[in-house]
Amino acid sequence: MKRLKIKDILLNSKIGETIIAKGWVRTKRGSKNVNFIALNDGSTIHNLQIVADVSIFDESLLHEITTGAALSVTGKLTESAGGGQKIELIAETIELLGAADPDKFPIQSKRHTMEFLRENAHLRFRTNTFGAIFRIRHAMAFAIHKYFNEKGFNYLHTPIITGSDAEGAGQMFRVSTLDPKNPALTENGEIDYNEDFFGKPTNLTVSGQLEGELGALALGEIYTFGPTFRAENSNTTRHLSEFWMIEPEMAFYDLKDNMDLAEEFLKSLIKYALENCIDDLQFLASRLKQEEKSKPQDQRSMDLIEKLEFVLNNDFIRITYTEAIKILINSKPYKKKKFQFPVEWGVDLQSEHERYLVEKHFNCPVILTDYPKGIKAFYMKQNDDGKTVGAMDVLFPQIGEIIGGSQREENLEKLETRMKEMNIPSEEMWWYLDTRRYGSVEHSGFGLGFERFILFVTGMGNIRDVIAFPRTPKNAEF
Repeated sequence: MKRLKIKDILLNSKIGETIIAKGWVRTKRGSKNVNFIALNDGSTIHNLQIVADVSIFDESLLHEITTGAALSVTGKLTESAGGGQKIELIAETIELLGAADPDKFPIQSKRHTMEFLRENAHLRFRTNTFGAIFRIRHAMAFAIHKYFNEKGFNYLHTPIITGSDAEGAGQMFRVSTLDPKNPALTENGEIDYNEDFFGKPTNLTVSGQLEGELGALALGEIYTFGPTFRAENSNTTRHLSEFWMIEPEMAFYDLKDNMDLAEEFLKSLIKYALENCIDDLQFLASRLKQEEKSKPQDQRSMDLIEKLEFVLNNDFIRITYTEAIKILINSKPYKKKKFQFPVEWGVDLQSEHERYLVEKHFNCPVILTDYPKGIKAFYMKQNDDGKTVGAMDVLFPQIGEIIGGSQREENLEKLETRMKEMNIPSEEMWWYLDTRRYGSVEHSGFGLGFERFILFVTGMGNIRDVIAFPRTPKNAEF
């Protein structure tokens, strides 16, 4: 007899059927006559209740069935006499696959703090919360590939090791095989990268965008989906040192085409989540509601599923950065000095400003366009006013910016001038500039931080809780 997943047992199995279920014990309770064991195999948020008649099984076996233990159970499905579940499995045989010492196993059937679970990230998948998060994360990764495949995009694997800095920020992790204690030196006493593995300074990538553009300017439409790295010494709830990015690049797309794609893409993912992850979303929504009971009414988050439907069912408002600055300056929070950060033309908007626009002023998602060129990257399309670039940021409730993108500058002369202004060496970027020398066309793209998006979909408050093994300053465990 073949083992059935608990998700399939609960959805498809028939009363009276004899089956095998395997999984880990979430809880065990009972009396002198019967034990009730909640078994979960990770396929669903729901447990399968195992009913074990004490008279059938050895006392020593039942004693070893504790939270965290792994079991194989053969038995007959029956309608449940108690509340909480429709069916239960009357155990005929129980095999202990792996014991879990209750005095040492850290994940017990009680509420643990998120910090405690981060310290035990190798075991936190066993909890309902993290089981739900990582099933949703998987579903969203699948939905991303599904969306782009159906749109005719090509999945391009861009390099993780790179010699360029796409953002120009310099906060990159160095990749080197040189002896850290005695590196090869030049006659001037500087590190001789000619002796390094790649013969030049190399780093872990911060973005696949620049290489993605090369693909788009031949294949038409591509997307990347891979890990990126930032050596930013930041310990906030929104920063990771290793995270995943989705970066589509499209030839013959202007800024409007780019915005249209971003809106359709986000709505497609949210629709997929609501249609395929509803049990996990309902669990996380209930968890969020419990967490926020202690907050004042005006500080509570929107209901999780209501928030997702809010994005799905509203057109995204599109305004320029300049219009947004005027709205913020005329707002009550600005006039009452409630904004923590300054508001004036030329500043990079902060999360509090973005959330005001989305949650208070427009009450729907917002796309901001045409930012000052001084706060944006060198590759963005320069507008005719000489002051702004064809950038776009998509803003969501409770999270602020979720997508950043732009039309790319296709004019070689303008691009070279901008690179010189920003001290980006054109001789190292010859390959990128070649795309503007040979058959240059208008093209656009954007980046979606996968973890930032999963934060939004799950309602979690800390980005470290939506990636399996968070990498942050002074933390590279597991």
